[in-house]
Amino acid sequence: MKVVVCVKQVPDTKGGVKFNPDGTLDRAAMLTIMNPDDKAGLEAALRLKDQYGAEVTVVTMGLPKAEEVLREALAMGADKGILVTDRVLGGADTWATSQTLAGAIRNLEYDLIITGRQAIDGDTAQVGPQISEHLGIPVISYAQNIKIEGDSVVVERQYDDRYHVLKAKMPCLITALAELNEPRYMTPGGIFDAYKAEITTWGRADLKDVEDSNLGLKGSPTQIARASDKVRKGQGEKVTLDASESVEYIMNKLKEKHVI
Repeated sequence: MKVVVCVKQVPDTKGGVKFNPDGTLDRAAMLTIMNPDDKAGLEAALRLKDQYGAEVTVVTMGLPKAEEVLREALAMGADKGILVTDRVLGGADTWATSQTLAGAIRNLEYDLIITGRQAIDGDTAQVGPQISEHLGIPVISYAQNIKIEGDSVVVERQYDDRYHVLKAKMPCLITALAELNEPRYMTPGGIFDAYKAEITTWGRADLKDVEDSNLGLKGSPTQIARASDKVRKGQGEKVTLDASESVEYIMNKLKEKHVI
């Protein structure tokens, strides 16, 4: 079994976010982590490796520094890491990103593709399903449990306060929830081996069956109109009242806000 996992290096929002003049994130200037949903997807792939001997290839698109998340994935147990990076790919929205990743994946053999449900820097949940559309394979999103049955995958798909059980023949794409599992830690030996391992780097020329018009900022149908850091809340109102007055005060405030 061959499993491809798509991961993204995202800003660590605890360290603050920074923007370029065009409104895009200044990723080079921020502390970064592996996107949580993607890490759960990676853990799911590694469990398939443990159980079935699957080969796990991790793919990311980003700046050269995105190599860090690939080495983290290798230290966790992945077999190969592929970095897709090129100036012409910068500023991509979900459409252009999915086109890029699909173009890279066309170079690979795969039975299963796993992506995170969504990235914490965009929260669109669009890239995974878009990749499946470009590749012409089925997709099951919001996976909270994954099992393999022969040449098919069986997924519990989260839905409100319940779940659906869906079965699809491979090749198939799955988008994983962060709640899918508890990702393993990197091992000391894994870290040592990961930083000796060779990372494959691909650029625009390595993407298969993708038009230039669908790549990067110019190929993105959606554009950021305005971006800003998180607005700080002002100091709240503090009052000292007895119990009965407090109830009346809170009720009046709720009425003012049209909550009740």
